Amino acid sequence: MARINPEFTDELIKYGAFDPNACYNCGNCTAVCTLSDENNSFPRKMVRYSVLGLDDEIKASLDPWLCYYCGECSITCPREADPGELMMSLRRWLISKYDWTGLSGLLYKSLAASISAFVLLAAVVIWFGAYWHFNLETVMHYGHYFEIAAISLVFLAILLPNIIYMWWLTVYKPGIKAPISVYIKAIGELVVHLFTQKRTLSCDDNQLRWFEHFIMVLGYLGLLFTTVFLDWFSTQSMFIIVLGYVESAIIFIVTFDFIRRRIQKDKEISKHSQPSDWFFVIWLFMMGLTAFLVRLFMDVNILENNIWMYLVNLIILVQWALIIVPFGKWTHFLYRSFAMYFANLHRATLAK
Repeated sequence: MARINPEFTDELIKYGAFDPNACYNCGNCTAVCTLSDENNSFPRKMVRYSVLGLDDEIKASLDPWLCYYCGECSITCPREADPGELMMSLRRWLISKYDWTGLSGLLYKSLAASISAFVLLAAVVIWFGAYWHFNLETVMHYGHYFEIAAISLVFLAILLPNIIYMWWLTVYKPGIKAPISVYIKAIGELVVHLFTQKRTLSCDDNQLRWFEHFIMVLGYLGLLFTTVFLDWFSTQSMFIIVLGYVESAIIFIVTFDFIRRRIQKDKEISKHSQPSDWFFVIWLFMMGLTAFLVRLFMDVNILENNIWMYLVNLIILVQWALIIVPFGKWTHFLYRSFAMYFANLHRATLAK
C-alpha cells in the first residue's frame, strides 16, 4: 500500500514557486507535452503524486528528470498551477534526497545558509593567502593542486555515492533486473547525454537553448581540462594560452546571455528563478571572467603586484567546486544524464 505524506506539498513549496493545489486535473499539461504517450501521462502523473503526497513513488520515478522545462504546460495551464515549475521543484527535492550529506536540501531551502557557506569559503581562501604571506607562486602552486583534489574528492565522496543511491531508488528497489550486457550497451548513450543533453531537442522551442548549453558545456569542460591538466596559468605554450582564452571567453559570453534572460524573464523557464539558479549562472560567469583576467594579468606582467586577482579567481573556484558542483544546480546535468541511462535499463527490461 502506498504511503501518503500529508506534509509533502508544504515541503515541496520550499524548493520552488508554484501552487500544487491549484490543479484540478484537467489534463491540458499532458495534452501539450511532447513527452506524453499512451503509457505515461506526463507531467500529470507527477502533479497528482505531489498533490496526494506520494513521495516514495516520486523518489522511485525518473519522470522529473525527463522534463527539460520548455514551459508549454505552464503556459497552457488554465489554473496557473505552473506544472513546469513543479517539475523543476521536484528535481531540486530529489537532489536533496539523493544527497547523503543532507547539505543539498539545506542550501536549496535556505538562502542564509548558502550565503554563509560562500562567505565561509571566501574567508578560508583569504586566510590561506595570508598564511603564505600572499606569495603568488606558492598560492598558485597550492591552488592548482586544490583543483585536482577537489575534482577527485567531490566525485568519489559525494557524487558517486549519490548516483548509486539514485540507482537503488529508481532501478534496484522497483525490481528492474537488467542484465550486465544492457548496462554496458547503454553506457554509450549515457556519455552522449553527459556531453550533449540531446533530449532538450525533443522540446519544440529549445533548439537555441540546447545549442547554448552545448557550447557552454564544451567551454566549461575545455577550460577545466586546460586549467587543471594543461596547467594554463603556468604554461608557456602559445597554443594552450590561446585555447584557455577562447574557452573562458565562451563561458562568460554564454552565461552572460543566461543572466540576461533571467533578468528579462523572456522565457517561461526564467520566470521563477530560485537562488540556486542565480548562483549557477553567476558563478560560472565569474569563473570564466576571472580566469580570463588572471591569465591576462600574467601576460602583461602585472599579476605579481595584483595577487588579489588570483585570490578572487580562487575564491570563485573553491565556492564552485565545494558548493555549486556537489550541492547546487550543476548536479542537474549529471543526474539527468544518469536518469536517461536508467530509463534505458527500464525499457530494455520491459521489452523482454
